[in-house]
Amino acid sequence: MASMSEQDYLQTIYRLQSDQASVSTTALAGQLRVAPASVTGMIHKLHRQGLVQHVPYQGVVLTEAGEREALRMIRRHRLWELFLTQVLGLPWDEVHEEAHRLEHATSDRVMERLATFMHDPESDPHGQRIPLPDGTLPRRPRLSLAEARVGHDVHVVEVPDSDPDVLRRLAEIGLYPGIEVIVEAVDNEGDVLTLRLGDAVRLVQRRLVLGVSVADSGTSPAEPPGNGGRAR
Repeated sequence: MASMSEQDYLQTIYRLQSDQASVSTTALAGQLRVAPASVTGMIHKLHRQGLVQHVPYQGVVLTEAGEREALRMIRRHRLWELFLTQVLGLPWDEVHEEAHRLEHATSDRVMERLATFMHDPESDPHGQRIPLPDGTLPRRPRLSLAEARVGHDVHVVEVPDSDPDVLRRLAEIGLYPGIEVIVEAVDNEGDVLTLRLGDAVRLVQRRLVLGVSVADSGTSPAEPPGNGGRAR
């Protein structure tokens, strides 16, 4: 079984891989806040274990075994985040560090009991999909809220979870997974969106909502916040 540090590396590579074909040691060092030399040493170690493939001067990618381990830990992390918010009532901007500690100290058996207790949720409190027990992660079509067309009804399905300040600001605005939103206007010069959330109108900086993913609402009614982490 991978060590705590190795698991953190695998999760970080997985997340970075979603935006690029391979992950550079520089990007890893920046995300993990460690020296590039430390990253190089860990990459060699993970390569020997068959968890990553490393091509000098190009970057690193997860192997099938490495991806399974990364998703196993991401499942733990997101289940704990949901438990901490839904059951213990912690704010969604404060659960990351707590979940990070718990994910490394919990057995797979306990995690599956936790999932059963919460009725096998699909998403964490930020709307991020929870990997399945078999090590797969369901995909869904989505686009950024900043890319949504003016006048269209959309449902927020997930928000970025890496910055507590952003999460606090989104909570102040009322942008939660499950909320129905209409983009009423776009001010390209001011880089501001005018959003309607129910009866409320909000002016929002575009950079704040770049990570907020949405999906077409169709004819389904919006779900209120606090829907057990399930997002459309």
